[in-house]
Amino acid sequence: MQRPIKGRTPRRPGPKKASNIEKDPVGVYCRIRPLGAEDEECCVEMISSSTIQLHAPDGLKANRNGEYKETQYSFKKVFGINTTQMELFEDVAKPLIEDLIHCKNGLLFTYGVTGSGKTFTMTGSPGEGGLLPRCLDMLFNSIGPVQAKRFVFKPDDKNGMEIQGQVDALLERQKRDSQQSVPRTPSSRQKADPECADMISSEEACKSENVDEDCCYSVFVSYIEVYNNYIYDLLEDAPFDPIRPKAPQSKILREDQNHNMYVAGCTEVEVKSTEEAFGIFWKGQKKRRIANTQLNRESSRSHSVFTVKLAQAPLDADGDHILQDKNQVNVSQLCLVDLAGSERTSRTRAEGSRLREAGNINQSLMTLRTCMEVLRENQMCGTNKMVPYRDSKVTHLFKNYFDGEGKVRMIVCVNPKADDYDETMLVMRFAEMTQEVEVARPVDRTICALAAGRRHRNRVFRDELSRRLEEQGGPSNAFDDPALLNQLMESLPAMPRCELVDPADDQTLPRLIEVLETRHRVRLMLTEQFNKTAITLKGMIEQFDSQLNAKETLLHDQRSKLSEKEKVLINQRTELERLEKKSKTLEYKVDILQKTTDMYEHDKRSLQQELETREQRLQRELSERRRMEQQMQGMVTDTKFKWEKECERRVNAKQLEMQNKLWVKDEKLKQLKAIVTESSSCGNGGFPAERPEKPERPSRQRDHCTGQNRSASPSPLHGNVFKTRGGGQAVQFTDIETLKECSTASRKRRSGSGDGAHIEDLENRPPVASTSSSLWYQKRRKPQV
Repeated sequence: MQRPIKGRTPRRPGPKKASNIEKDPVGVYCRIRPLGAEDEECCVEMISSSTIQLHAPDGLKANRNGEYKETQYSFKKVFGINTTQMELFEDVAKPLIEDLIHCKNGLLFTYGVTGSGKTFTMTGSPGEGGLLPRCLDMLFNSIGPVQAKRFVFKPDDKNGMEIQGQVDALLERQKRDSQQSVPRTPSSRQKADPECADMISSEEACKSENVDEDCCYSVFVSYIEVYNNYIYDLLEDAPFDPIRPKAPQSKILREDQNHNMYVAGCTEVEVKSTEEAFGIFWKGQKKRRIANTQLNRESSRSHSVFTVKLAQAPLDADGDHILQDKNQVNVSQLCLVDLAGSERTSRTRAEGSRLREAGNINQSLMTLRTCMEVLRENQMCGTNKMVPYRDSKVTHLFKNYFDGEGKVRMIVCVNPKADDYDETMLVMRFAEMTQEVEVARPVDRTICALAAGRRHRNRVFRDELSRRLEEQGGPSNAFDDPALLNQLMESLPAMPRCELVDPADDQTLPRLIEVLETRHRVRLMLTEQFNKTAITLKGMIEQFDSQLNAKETLLHDQRSKLSEKEKVLINQRTELERLEKKSKTLEYKVDILQKTTDMYEHDKRSLQQELETREQRLQRELSERRRMEQQMQGMVTDTKFKWEKECERRVNAKQLEMQNKLWVKDEKLKQLKAIVTESSSCGNGGFPAERPEKPERPSRQRDHCTGQNRSASPSPLHGNVFKTRGGGQAVQFTDIETLKECSTASRKRRSGSGDGAHIEDLENRPPVASTSSSLWYQKRRKPQV
């Protein structure tokens, strides 16, 4: 059961595609390389032409059940250790070349562990050419007679093709030949690279028979590598500075108008032969990054992509020139990818840059596995998860093959030695899962109806010739049916034996003379027939010549008229060019004004948005201020009400306090008046007579003479209780407490001054009602129950 991919944001559902689109699964093949030594332990066994079985090596631990695990995997086809490069090409790559000629795209890549034979499968060696040179050889063997001249097709740097006129193409060729810095290719009589020679024997050459003769073809190749998730052009001729060498500039991926991914600024070289194309490949191969590791002496440290692009366009009605219509150009491409092998750093013991390279290689291969898993889940479960193509440059470059149409083929290369068992197991699981991914089947593209020029012209000439021969009684069937000539040749008598064993032999020579005479008569008859046919053909040719002369005369008149028309057309074209230049200038100005308007509109929208933001902020601030004002008004009202209550309370308390003070003063005056009155009325030395004391709890008083407390029996206190204005109660005492002091000074004053000193002493004493007044004030403050 496949585990779901976590952490992926689902993509918004796009437009629904037609349900009647036919799809084909990804074709996955397996190739087993021979062991390096005969005594090595093997962990891979070929069960059938489509199944292999993996055996756990002896040194591997048993599984949970205590038994060694044996697993079988099925493929479209399995190629054993005795498979030749030609057999592999016939089954895997040859159909892709057939599709390429018929305007269909293809992708072929090798996948496997380091040292499993991927580069050998793709490139090969002298005498054992791999898939890439064989694809080039088949392509040029098929389209060789119908190739266009150089620079007729020209890349437009936007993943498309343009068609140049014959004059422009000729000027381009002359310019190229005049440049001494451009090296001549093997097709221009230069000796080919010795490493490119003898890759394919003449017996193994093959070609396609289904090539449209009414089209012209041209082949362009490009070669890139993906190193540390950066794209580099291996065919770029960058100037080399020995003093300050510069690192190669990485390229970026872009999307064309048909939503196909391509490498922007990549060098595309037009080639005209297998040797030239493979020479270009070998030029880029020398720049590819390889290194010596513990597992492989020449380990690829990058993913390489060799792209073969075939441009084709139909001929005109006469079959002489290509139609000058860009819409009629069909471009198909075949990508041959040699993926770097996955490896474990524990086995390679990589360090530094090698460790970084291995990490990037494993990360890109992991992204490829993740993309295949998500594609499989979307197709089988009907989900619409986003496929993480952009996580790696390799998957991002080939997203069109999996999301669009074309054929995808993968060759899984396996090293059967036991040390690679764990990595081989992971490769097998990925290959088995990839077979369940389906890709849309490419559709056939029709050629323009006017593109039957060359074939149509030859067929019309042959039919016309046969018709005229029949009218004149000639052997019309001699051209259509070669059986007539074969019948005449077979009617000749066989040559007898010419050996003379006896001098008296009189039969051999007469028989030989008879046969020779018969053959001579047949020859004379054939010669006569041939002369008649030749005379007839000569008359027909003369008739054709006369008709052709008449047509040429007519054509000359038409050409003169055409030249006049062309002059008018040239003038009109000049005027049109002037108007086009003016129109372009105006369009440029309009574009500038449009950009300026867009910029001002953008600024206007920005300012308007800022103004709206500020207005909203101002409205929020105003609403917040109003809310705070209302809150403050409520607080002020509450505070004002509280302070009014407090002020009223304090005023009442102050008034009560002032009333108490006035009452105390009145009481003092009353007491003083009472004292004076009593002192004047009694004859006891000016002091009032003592009243009978009421039984009371004795209180402690301090003796001013000795400084000690003494017991005193205060006089009884009598008072009236009445309500005040503030709602409290007040006590008004009607009696006064009399205190006696025993001090030396008072005795002296009492004995020396008489009544007057006694009165002065009473006035200077504190009022006796102070304690009573404090009790009255406390009772006044107590709330009424």
